[in-house]
Amino acid sequence: MKLHIATGNEGKLSEIKSFLDSENIEFVKIDYTDLKEETGATFQENALQKAMNAFLQTGVPTLAEDSGIEVDALKGLLGVKTRRWGAGEKATDEEWMSYFLRVMADKKERSARFFTSACLLISLEEIYICGGSCEGEILQKSTVPLVKGIPLSSYFVPKGFTKTFTELSAFEKNKISHRGNAMSKIAKILKTL
Repeated sequence: MKLHIATGNEGKLSEIKSFLDSENIEFVKIDYTDLKEETGATFQENALQKAMNAFLQTGVPTLAEDSGIEVDALKGLLGVKTRRWGAGEKATDEEWMSYFLRVMADKKERSARFFTSACLLISLEEIYICGGSCEGEILQKSTVPLVKGIPLSSYFVPKGFTKTFTELSAFEKNKISHRGNAMSKIAKILKTL
């Protein structure tokens, strides 16, 4: 089966491909007009918007996702606007993290949770939306290099672990992460197609 993954984020693309590699899929890269602005109020709406945009232009089954983080100390400031918040979506990963860490510097409450909503669009009549989440906390300091496109992974320690997402093996991370939760559901759907 041919599948287009509608993202320009290298970190997300790598994670999704590694998770679905065993599903007998031919990943195809297609040129089309990328959706620059996410206007949905929820992760589900944004994931559907991205998948629909790519599918309507290409006609190829498409997988899109939208992710973000909720940080208890920042009460509603991130969520669906995670990458657009603070230093903004045009900021480098380093600039975005630097701003985020300055805002978090004096916060004692460090609990947070990641969310992902994935949309698999096979046709206009066959659309699947699956979600995933992961609880954890934000470190004040990290010695782990940032991963391109997913810089928070180097500062987020999932509940029950002592390592950040970045330090976990791909196998460990896929079992517990927000994206892994959503993609495991997508993988089950792909098996039935």
